[in-house]
Order: sequence, then C-alpha cells, then structure tokens
Amino acid sequence: MIADVVYKDKKYYLMDEYGREICHDWESKLGVLKGFSGVMAVFRIDKKYYVYDDHLKEIAHNWESSLGEFRNVSGNYINFRMDKKIYTRDSHLREVSHRWE
Repeated sequence: MIADVVYKDKKYYLMDEYGREICHDWESKLGVLKGFSGVMAVFRIDKKYYVYDDHLKEIAHNWESSLGEFRNVSGNYINFRMDKKIYTRDSHLREVSHRWE
C-alpha cells in the first residue's frame, strides 16, 4: 500500500505505511507525479497520463486530450475535468460516471 511518494535525486520512491521503500524509478521514465492514493499513482509525461500500481507496474495510460485535465485521485478513482464536466474514472481509466461542474 502506498502511504507516500518521495522525490529525490531525480527518482520517485514509493513508501509504505512504515516508511519503508516499496520501489523506485526514474523521473525520466515516469514523468511528473500528479497524484496518488493507497493503491495507485498517476503520472503525466508528453501529454499522456499513466496509472501505476504500488510496485510501479503500469495499469493504464491515455492521452490528455481524451481524458481532460487531471483533478485528483481518491482511493480507486481518478477525476478529470473536460468540457465543464467532471469525469470519474477507475484505475484502468474507464469512465465510471460524469457530472456537470
């Protein structure tokens, strides 16, 4: 379970609830951290969002133009804003619901 993500020396380190490192990888591979929850981390690189599990194994990816602007991560869900709507998506970036802003 991801309790924290630490950025140090151009690497991201996923930490568990005891402060122990779960895994790490280079910023050049992962991109910029947008948000994380206990079960996933969302990164953005080259106008594409990537979702990784707690061992930095890729779950899904998709273009920013298809998903919209990243808003937040909560539990198993990610929210994006596009065309004045908020889209809630699962960790595989499949739409769960949407609503008007």
